Amino acid sequence: MKKVAILQSNYIPWKGYFDMINMVDEFVLYDCVQYTKNDWRNRNQIKTPNGVQWLTIPCRFESMNQKINETKVSDKLWASKHFKTIVQNYSKAKHFKEYKELFENLYKEVADEELLSVINYKFLIAINEILGIKTKISKCEDFSLIEGQTSRLVQICKDAGATHYISGPAAKDYLDESLFEDAGIKVEWMNYGGYGEYEQLFSPFVHGVSIIDLIFNEGSNAPKYMNSFKENR
Repeated sequence: MKKVAILQSNYIPWKGYFDMINMVDEFVLYDCVQYTKNDWRNRNQIKTPNGVQWLTIPCRFESMNQKINETKVSDKLWASKHFKTIVQNYSKAKHFKEYKELFENLYKEVADEELLSVINYKFLIAINEILGIKTKISKCEDFSLIEGQTSRLVQICKDAGATHYISGPAAKDYLDESLFEDAGIKVEWMNYGGYGEYEQLFSPFVHGVSIIDLIFNEGSNAPKYMNSFKENR
């Protein structure tokens, strides 16, 4: 049995994104599709005393046909600004000091990076390591990219040797499950319910913020608040 998920890269995603990664044997970054403005590709939310706040990587929008892996950063000062904002809002978190240097170095590393996809990839790999996620990470460029919204996903799964395809619930609106069935691949849907609350700064509690919130507040205990780790035990 081999489980595969295929999803666009996001900037410092929430815990549900990493649960999906941890639930599969291979996770394919699907950045060879259209870039969408005001989406999770280049931004995410953190907690502050005044509620949630967006951290947004400024990107150039040059064409309606622009792909995620073609999207370029438009202001190189974004990284230092983001890290400064993170320090301001998480310096009092219980485990912030443990991870401050790691994230500071990571932001310095990506500060001069031009491509959004590369930035997202570097954060994803670093956070996987923090959480102990060992899933193979691939990129859509490594696979046969045929035409057809669902057909392309099926072909990637076939190339990867998948027996199961894990998808987010939003895809129910367009995914043709019969094409997966014809290929002998079972579709399974992610369930993002049932998360427990942890010791989060600034009430009220919010589940949908970036994973860094969980890491800074719970440290090495972070996986205990993620559904996939419970299921894998």
